Amino acid sequence: MELWLDLKERKRGMNSREISLKLNGCEVTATVEPRIHLADFLRHTLGATGTHLGCEHGVCGACTVNVDGDAVRSCLMFAIQVDGKNVTTIEGIANSDKTLHPIQEAFRKHHGLQCGFCTPGMVITLEAFLKNHPNPTEFEIRKAISGNICRCTGYQPIVAAAMEAATNLKNQGQ
Repeated sequence: MELWLDLKERKRGMNSREISLKLNGCEVTATVEPRIHLADFLRHTLGATGTHLGCEHGVCGACTVNVDGDAVRSCLMFAIQVDGKNVTTIEGIANSDKTLHPIQEAFRKHHGLQCGFCTPGMVITLEAFLKNHPNPTEFEIRKAISGNICRCTGYQPIVAAAMEAATNLKNQGQ
């Protein structure tokens, strides 16, 4: 039994790969096993605990992060897939002067969060969406966040926050 466990551990170590990425603007190099999901890597290896794990099937949207400008479900990606990429989590969404991003500020103002579990995924989803849709309708916002489950707010405060954030981003030239 001990020999089998030793071989299993050796095999695990041989499969590990070193990856480099930019996480929230900082260069990171780490060793990962190919089977580790991006969400687990972000949370447990890199300490980006704002990335929440809900369903672990890509359905709830709580684990949404930005990879090279696209909102992706980190529970459906392997960490090894972000080698050489730029990853932004909720920890990296604030402005460079550490003030809240306009989406975060609008969520605060409109009470777009209650328990806060879905909030990181919602903010990341909306940030990617609003970059490509600076003049969204309420229907378009609802469609954009339809893959993110919120059990607390009833979505109306989130939609109101997104509408205001779109206006504020446009006024700021972002």
